[in-house]
Amino acid sequence: MSTTQPIKSVKQLEQFKKYYQEVSPDSRNYALIILGLNTALRISDILRLHIADVWDFRQHCFNRHIEITERKTGKNTSIYINQEVRQALSACHLTSLDPGDALFPSHKYKGSPLSRYQAYRIIKKAAVYAGLPEHISCHSLRKTFGYHAWKQSVPPAMLMDIYNHSSYQITKRYLGIDQDDKDQVFEKIRL
Repeated sequence: MSTTQPIKSVKQLEQFKKYYQEVSPDSRNYALIILGLNTALRISDILRLHIADVWDFRQHCFNRHIEITERKTGKNTSIYINQEVRQALSACHLTSLDPGDALFPSHKYKGSPLSRYQAYRIIKKAAVYAGLPEHISCHSLRKTFGYHAWKQSVPPAMLMDIYNHSSYQITKRYLGIDQDDKDQVFEKIRL
């Protein structure tokens, strides 16, 4: 059985993000990918988001955090909305929509959010363009966040908390650490 992988290569990650921004422009699809990469949320939680979850209509600005109860764990979580997510969502013209509208609406079924399968197809299309291996899926966005955070020295205990994992072993699997990653550590450490 194949395991979903994070996108490890920075070059491929840039190509992946570029697909819906430059090659086949689609602000909704681009925002979906950017939000997924920058929040570490599961796709089931992303697809349940409404515009009011990210935009404050009274203050006319982005919320500071996405506040949700995770579908899988039932735990409350607060996710900071960083500049990359704000920029990607800005292109979606949220202020002209209703606060209760799906953040990532289906083009086919008015009033409904994207389906999980459609989100998968969106991600796969960008992955193929970027030359990524076949083991890329919706969950790759979540895993990519953790992998690159870990590579930037975010402590695994912090990632475990962000992911709401119950054990370090689960977080370790998410990071997709392989022999090349271990070799880089040995290469860098020169005592």
